[in-house]
Parts: sequence; structure tokens; C-alpha cells
Amino acid sequence: MAELIIEAGRVEKQYWRNLWSYRELLYFLAWRDILARYKQTVMGVAWSVLRPFATMVVFTLVFNKLAKLESGQVPYPVMVFAAMLPWQLFANALAECGNSLVGNANLISKIYFPRLLVPAGAIVTSLVDFAISLVMLAVLMGWYGFWPDWRILTLPLFLLIALVAAMGGGLWLAALNVKYRDFRIVVPFIVQFGLYVSPVGFSSAIVPEQWRLAYSLNPLAGVIEGFRWALLRGQAAIDWTGFALSGALAALILAGGLWFFRKTERTFADII
Repeated sequence: MAELIIEAGRVEKQYWRNLWSYRELLYFLAWRDILARYKQTVMGVAWSVLRPFATMVVFTLVFNKLAKLESGQVPYPVMVFAAMLPWQLFANALAECGNSLVGNANLISKIYFPRLLVPAGAIVTSLVDFAISLVMLAVLMGWYGFWPDWRILTLPLFLLIALVAAMGGGLWLAALNVKYRDFRIVVPFIVQFGLYVSPVGFSSAIVPEQWRLAYSLNPLAGVIEGFRWALLRGQAAIDWTGFALSGALAALILAGGLWFFRKTERTFADII
């Protein structure tokens, strides 16, 4: 009788093959998280719209009405909400991904499967909130009579880079969170700090020319401006040099996150 031995990815090629073999588990984890998120909530999916909408209102009052920042030909609320989409996607994915292993401790300690599926499932869950918020943006743009042009076809490119940055950072945080539970406190701080240093409530055009390249070290800066360029006609052209730097950094973060996650993956079941 043939004997089946399951090993925790001793060979790298075997590990990536296992990822494909366990793809149905990815669907299950993502669907379970989606159901759990909205279970026994009064407003349900409305929370996915309320958070970015409330932030948009506050930023419009503070930056537009009080600080008198202008948005050119684009209505200021539309400009802010278009930036909130990639930022909210990144923030949600980073937080969910960072806490995913600890949240699935019982599953991880009992059976073997490629652990990379757990943070990947958290990324899929964050895309649901993004899709809901995208519908809200369409409603807002319709209210102002401000519709996108052909550049909307480039939106998947900027969406991909946002996901790459979120997955990379999330893998680092997920692996560190298994051993050092302090990182549950670090994640909200990163999200809150990042919101104000990213061009969400303002355009990166206000950043002095000599600081533009350094500002592009924030991977979300290029992504946010890319979203605005793709969705809002009349938006200034992208600084492609800065965008390329942001994209390269996001890819570097993902590569480093995959390396560190795979390096520490064997110890997850023992420590968690």
C-alpha cells in the first residue's frame, strides 16, 4: 500500500506546488473571513463605505475649507475619496494580513498546509471592502457629474502595486506577530501614521520639487497619485520616475516579506 508523507515544504518547488494543491483552502479561508466580518452587525457592508466617507468629510473640512488647499478641476471630495480607495485597501489588507496567523492559531497548530494561504486569504477579504467603496466612488462622481476617461483602463496596474505593498508588509508583520505580540499594537500605529504622510487629503503636487524623489520612498504615494490619474480626468500627469521607485520598493518589500515568512514558517506551529 502506498504511503503518503506530507512535509512542510522541504523543497522549495514542492512548497509552491502545494500552494496550488491547497487552493480550495484559500477560497474557504477568504469566504469564512468575509462572513465573520459582517456577521451580527447592524449596518453590515455599510461600514465599508462609512469609514472612508467619514474620513473624506473630515479631510474636506480641514484641508479644503480651513487650510484652503485646492484640487484644480476635480471636486475636492472626489479627489479625497479616490485616494481613500487605495489607502483603505492597503490599510485593511496590512492589518488583516498582520493578524491572520495569530487569528488562526488553532488551525495552524493542528494540521499542515502552506501557511502563506492564511495571509493571502486576508488580502482577498480586503478586496471585498475595496469593491464596495469603488461603487460608492462611482455614486459620488455621478453626483458631481465627473466621469473618468480612457485612463481608467490602467487602474488594475495601480491596484496590483497596492496589493503587492500590502502583502509584502503583511507577511513581515504576520511572521513577527507570531513571536512578538507587540506588533498587534504596531500595526494600528503604522496605519494611522501612514494616513497623514500619504497624499490622501492633499495632492503630492504641494510637495516641493527637491523632496519629490524622497517622498516617493513611500510606496503608497505613487499608488495614490496613480489612482487619481486613472480615475479623475484633468488630473496632472504622473511623475513616472517617482512611480517607478514606489513600485520597485513595493516589489522589494514583497520579496523580503516572502523570504522572511518562509524562513520562519517552520516554527509557527510550535510558537503560536
